[in-house]
Amino acid sequence: MYLALTIPALVLMILFIAAPLVNAVRISFFKWNGYSQKMRWYGLKNFENIFTDKLFWLATLNTFIYGFGSTILQNILGLAAALFLNNKFKGRNAVRVILYMPIMISAFIMGQILYYFVQVEGGVFNELLGLLGLSGVYWMKTGLSSTIMITLANSWQYMGLCMIIYLAGLQNIPSMYKEAARLDGANRVKEFFYVTLPLLIPSITTAVVTNLIGGFKLFDAIVAMSGGGPNRKSMSLSFYISQLYFNDEKAGYASAVGIMTFFIILIVALPVNMYLRKKEVEY
Repeated sequence: MYLALTIPALVLMILFIAAPLVNAVRISFFKWNGYSQKMRWYGLKNFENIFTDKLFWLATLNTFIYGFGSTILQNILGLAAALFLNNKFKGRNAVRVILYMPIMISAFIMGQILYYFVQVEGGVFNELLGLLGLSGVYWMKTGLSSTIMITLANSWQYMGLCMIIYLAGLQNIPSMYKEAARLDGANRVKEFFYVTLPLLIPSITTAVVTNLIGGFKLFDAIVAMSGGGPNRKSMSLSFYISQLYFNDEKAGYASAVGIMTFFIILIVALPVNMYLRKKEVEY
């Protein structure tokens, strides 16, 4: 009976995860424009072309910046916010809501909002610089600068998710461990590194792996803030797949890049998850 309750979930997973993945693998062996009824067998040539595709490697580099950059910033900011909000003070719940609120907004809408902060003409940042008598800055001038600005925007928006995860972890730590550390003469710094941090490893595992996968799949913010520009130099792999399929009409090649993206995420996220799981402390 309990097994029967899993059937709807299994059906949804087959329809929306397994079936599209299998179909993508099938399409990756063909040369196809995405809409024609004729598909020409291409074998492994789509995968061979990846290794000489400069845009693929640039998008891969950007994807690593988005993935690791967002993960590091989100976890540092989220943990700092959680440690602050774990203390009792007036207005604590209001601060929690304010910090968590950005995640409730669509990533595309948030990207559009933040674009008006960084644009050259009339951007909020440049207007503030103008009030100080300074000249404006072209925040999105190069592919690297665009990638950095998008990473910062994505980190700020999803920092609230890490905050909630770490708050739950902090409130789950028994107070007796901290009290024992204080009795042994530990100050706040030692208490954090030798008691709080080791017991937060399960929360760190959840936050890091979730952020890492989310960063590697970043798409919406790139569309809203840079459109992959300038000259496709701020593309992520997800954005590049979209461009290949819909703009370049290379559905077969887009599927091959999609499969490579899947394995890249798997190869990166799985060892990180396994390493952090080994570090978890039972209490």
